[in-house]
Amino acid sequence: MSRGPLYQDSYSPQFSGHETFPLRYGWLKKAFDRVAETEGEDSNRTACWDDDAIARFGVGKNMVASMRHWARAARVIDETGTNSVQTTELGRMLFGAKGLDPYMEHPATLWLIHWQLTSRPEKTTWFWAFSHYPAITFERETLVKRLDRLAKDRAWSRVANTTIKNDVACFIRTYVARQPSGKVGHDDALESPLTELGLIKAIGKKDGFRFVRGPKSTLGDGTFVYALIDFWSRHSPNAATLSFEAVAHAPGGPGRVFLLDENDVADRLAVLDDATRGALKWSETAGLKQVVRNIDISEEAALSYVPMDYRELVGKEAA
Repeated sequence: MSRGPLYQDSYSPQFSGHETFPLRYGWLKKAFDRVAETEGEDSNRTACWDDDAIARFGVGKNMVASMRHWARAARVIDETGTNSVQTTELGRMLFGAKGLDPYMEHPATLWLIHWQLTSRPEKTTWFWAFSHYPAITFERETLVKRLDRLAKDRAWSRVANTTIKNDVACFIRTYVARQPSGKVGHDDALESPLTELGLIKAIGKKDGFRFVRGPKSTLGDGTFVYALIDFWSRHSPNAATLSFEAVAHAPGGPGRVFLLDENDVADRLAVLDDATRGALKWSETAGLKQVVRNIDISEEAALSYVPMDYRELVGKEAA
């Protein structure tokens, strides 16, 4: 039986919202700043995304809607209130006045954004592709057909095949740089920053792609620990231990989302004690492979490890 939130009866799929535009450089910072400007005002959602905002961003209405979508999906802004929108702790940490990386120059920021998009089930294609697709290679049409079948099997209403096709196209453009073409306009040639992670590569045959599994040299310990705690808080928040199986293979877990092999996961877990100063420990006692925690599982605890990955960059700037 398939596991995970996509297979719960209460799940509501999402195959749209991005207006077919993949995430672009600068968008998260622009959306964050716009929300920060109006934060604290009553019912500020309209003020954030009205015609004045469109004029300030200097792009069309559909592109503003896309920027808003990506900022919410990346969890740098939050719109869970009735008619309000606010910045998040993650957003302020990255893009605020004293943000760690307002211009997205550090790979840790890209890994954090990738984690937000793919570790939670809200973006159906993103979550399914990383957590449920069973093979290493795929073709564009294969993803479309499998997602279409999933939608029918789960009896998701109002999911059109065209919508899935557009979502899959946007998903691929989020992670795979377009081949140079004289027909592509300047704006369309701008790639998604997540292409830098190299998680998906185009392969020889037309519309063929490959998930790049294996060690991730630019994924820092701080981001991995953040992801581990964040996943733990949703997977089994009351448990004092988390199994190796869950970390490596559970849908939405670090092993799946970061495309790590079991050996890569084991290597990451082996240094947890040092990376967290004993807050998290790897244990193989009595044949049980698991992580043991000595801290409360919370967003605050998870975020506290993120700055670790930026210290080298801060040190270089200070020099």
